[in-house]
Amino acid sequence: MLTKAKQITVSVLRAMILVSTITALSSVQCYGQADTVKVLKNTIRVNITNPMIFGWKFNVIGYERVIKDYQTASISFGRTAFPKLTGFDTDSLGITEQLNDNGINLSLDYRFYLKNENRHKAPRGIYLGPYYGFNTFSRDITWNLNTETFTGEVKSDIDLTAHLIGAQMGVQFIFWNRVSLDMIVMGPGWWYFNMKTKFDTSLTAEDEEMLLEKLNEMLLEKFPGSDIMITGEGFDATRSSWTSTAMLRYIITVGFRF
Repeated sequence: MLTKAKQITVSVLRAMILVSTITALSSVQCYGQADTVKVLKNTIRVNITNPMIFGWKFNVIGYERVIKDYQTASISFGRTAFPKLTGFDTDSLGITEQLNDNGINLSLDYRFYLKNENRHKAPRGIYLGPYYGFNTFSRDITWNLNTETFTGEVKSDIDLTAHLIGAQMGVQFIFWNRVSLDMIVMGPGWWYFNMKTKFDTSLTAEDEEMLLEKLNEMLLEKFPGSDIMITGEGFDATRSSWTSTAMLRYIITVGFRF
């Protein structure tokens, strides 16, 4: 698995290539995009990136409103789902059941469309701006634990809350004055995670360490580059951890203007 530094470097290189491509494409006028067409200030859009990464239960709808000729504000809201944890099953530890994958997503951003780089007013063209995102995830997991000191099922409730603050760069294409294709190609930001896990059974220190180690490995696979880590230090029934880490985000949405 790539280290965090390598992951960020690869992501930045990919973003640079994509930015170069879309900059060239943004100079090409789409059919029906003359400035004399009817001015539409509202866009409803659907996030198509998150369902591909986190699964079909991650559904987010957004709304963008033109505030000024080259400025817009947008809000997105929807349902999230904790990624299904897979990838291991040993004689001593395995997952037998995963239920109640619930959560919400709320994000806000303000965009400044670059007047000198774009041939058209907002919401078409290249833009920069700040953003804020809030996500919650929860999942109930039943483990099958088989060690020298414990044999049977252990149930855990996982709750993850994440705040994301950063700045983004993207481009939005408008087709036939009604259809939008929006791509956030670079969104460096800072994630603040709060992870809590509750177990229904008291375990020895060794058994608990093995279970938490495996859980952290699977979380790292689902949130690559993050510093999420659950520990048992100082907690009895609840294991909790606050952490923060730098991350990038890429989002593609398809929308309808009115």
